[in-house]
Amino acid sequence: MNKKIWVIITFLAIAVAGYSIVQYFILGADQAGLVQMKLMSLSKLSTFWYTMLFIHVATSVVALVIGPFTLSTKFREKNINRHRWLGKVYMIGILLGGCSGLYLAFYATGGLVGKLGFGFLSIFWLVSAYQALVKIKDKNVHDHQKWMIRNYSLTFAAVTLRIWLPLFMLLFGLERFELSYSIIAWLAWVPNLIIAELYIQRKLNK
Repeated sequence: MNKKIWVIITFLAIAVAGYSIVQYFILGADQAGLVQMKLMSLSKLSTFWYTMLFIHVATSVVALVIGPFTLSTKFREKNINRHRWLGKVYMIGILLGGCSGLYLAFYATGGLVGKLGFGFLSIFWLVSAYQALVKIKDKNVHDHQKWMIRNYSLTFAAVTLRIWLPLFMLLFGLERFELSYSIIAWLAWVPNLIIAELYIQRKLNK
């Protein structure tokens, strides 16, 4: 991966991770814009929903920050044991983040389209992580790298969602929030996955 691109991805990942920690664990989940919008249509959210939200945010943040270092060739070559250790932590983050995300998808804003968008994101997130794990257990490093790139492109949806959201709010306003969010539920990760696949075809399939 190009160093400049790696730096940009890492910076954005850390920035969004820091924002999420402040928003959900310091200011409180009820102060988060997405939760407030949900409370406008629902009078109350269950304790279990909040528990799953906190699990999802905490574990996804860990995966988001660790991901760029697991993908770095230089880091892997110089710190193979740390790479393996970080990879294990990353996989735990995906497992917990994906399962909690799948639960939360059933309550996603944006109607059925929004629910399906986030639901498929969680499923593909878990499946791609499983494929990456299978490949490395078979000592197929090349295919393992491909699946890890695909997987992190889905992890990075946490960043792209927060790029698209303010743009849609500026263009369409709060009165069309539900429609905007149903589109973002797909836009946050499908282009990421396409870009990842194009990168794999150009750089790793030579």
